[in-house]
Amino acid sequence: MKANKLTKETILDLNAVDRSFPKFGIGDTIDVSQIVKEGNKERIQKFLGDVIAIKNNGISSTFTIRRIGANSIGVERIFPFYSPIIEKIKVVKKGDVCRAKLYYVRERIGKAARIKEKIQTKKQKEELAAGKKKKPAEKPKVVEGENSSNE
Repeated sequence: MKANKLTKETILDLNAVDRSFPKFGIGDTIDVSQIVKEGNKERIQKFLGDVIAIKNNGISSTFTIRRIGANSIGVERIFPFYSPIIEKIKVVKKGDVCRAKLYYVRERIGKAARIKEKIQTKKQKEELAAGKKKKPAEKPKVVEGENSSNE
């Protein structure tokens, strides 16, 4: 039986490069560095904003970023995740939201459009930057028969 959706293996078969971007989610503020071609010159342009939507659809996965531009005008960009024009992505801060899509932010103005930041300790930020996963603390083993109070 053939798979209906594209898997990681079939995506790589379609000549898409495996992207090693940091993990980001809805509500996070990210900085996307994209390659812009002007004539025969290339330069890097940054787009800093909040992630308001992510669509996971195999090789055509996209994410939408919104920022407030000049004169308080909202600017949104939809970036294809596997696009070669994206050079790198940097997570500036993590957002604390309870929704999958933040389209309601479009109608908000000023302070009402802010997204609450997820508070992390320095240790958590360092672990996140290093890519380490925190292991759960092991419980001490209790052997029956030793030091039992029922004797």
